[in-house]
Amino acid sequence: MSLIAIAGRERLSHIAPPPLRFIGRHLRPLAVPIALLVIWELLARAGAADPRFLPSLEEVVARGVAEFSRGGLGFNLLASLERDLIGFVCGSVAGIALGLAIGFSRLIERLLGPVLLVHRQIALFAWVPLISMWFGGGEAGKIVFIALAAFQPTLINTWQGVSGIPRSYRELADVLTFSWFDFARIIALPGALPQIFTGLHAALIYAWTATVGAELLLNIAPGIGGRMNEGQHLFHMDLLLLCVLLLGGVGVVFNVIAGSLERRLLRWRIP
Repeated sequence: MSLIAIAGRERLSHIAPPPLRFIGRHLRPLAVPIALLVIWELLARAGAADPRFLPSLEEVVARGVAEFSRGGLGFNLLASLERDLIGFVCGSVAGIALGLAIGFSRLIERLLGPVLLVHRQIALFAWVPLISMWFGGGEAGKIVFIALAAFQPTLINTWQGVSGIPRSYRELADVLTFSWFDFARIIALPGALPQIFTGLHAALIYAWTATVGAELLLNIAPGIGGRMNEGQHLFHMDLLLLCVLLLGGVGVVFNVIAGSLERRLLRWRIP
């Protein structure tokens, strides 16, 4: 057998069939979470951890089945998602609008730029006392807090996206006597879209984190955070761990959906 044939056969042996490649590509990111769940279950079953503080995964799953069959946890999850999406939309719209205004206007950038950069240095949860005083700890205060979390990444990324348009493009627009509207529609907005979508992607994750924080820190209301408070106060560790897993799962779903939409909507972009 020739050396070329042997080399070709060895190369083909390292190429997995398409189904195996597909499964491997999608399961690889789940390897560490699955390993952690397995370790958790082994520790619980071996008695290495106090079951009062670390119930078995089987108990947590049983609690989840019972909660969703009664509709309690499903209702709280829907309440959190509704609160999250309202805050995300409000904060993102405000962030994109102000980011476009600052990116297009040097005057507005000089006036508001320093203030917004200082605002960026303030931790999000430092606003909780002020928001609770101004808007209360009810639904309005929670949505304002979530909107604030979504506002910052969309503002900064939109601002940077518009400001990052090459100067040569602006000069070309002047030569072609583009109006401000034509420059924004034809050159600036398409050029800034990748940055805007990056900001929206980050805002979606930040808003979900802020949703949980608002439900934990402000007045108790229907939501996953309220059930976590219940699990803490009543020492129901299975409920508390179930809520943590549910929050992580929703965050992963948001991240996957946002990434998929971003790739689809930006297919036109030249790499």
